[in-house]
Amino acid sequence: MNGAEVLDVGREALWLTIQLCAPVLLVGLVVGVVIGLVQALTQIQEQTLVYAPKIIAIFVSLLLFLPLMGALLGGFMRTIAARIAGM
Repeated sequence: MNGAEVLDVGREALWLTIQLCAPVLLVGLVVGVVIGLVQALTQIQEQTLVYAPKIIAIFVSLLLFLPLMGALLGGFMRTIAARIAGM
C-alpha cells in the first residue's frame, strides 16, 4: 500500500465520520436553538430546561438514523476488505 492509497482511505474514513455524525448533531442543534428561542421569548432562564428535550431528540434521531449508519459502516467495511483482499 503506497502513500496515496493510505491518504485515500483516511479521506474516506473522515468523510464517513462526518456522514455518521451530521444527522444527530443537526438534530441537537435544531432542538437547542428552538428551546433557546422559547426561553428567550418567555424569559424563562432555567439552564437545565434544554437537556431533557435535547437528550430525547438525540435518542430518537439515533433510533431513526441507525439503519443508515449501519449501511454506511457496512459499505465502508466491504470497501476496506476488498482493498485488503486485493493486495
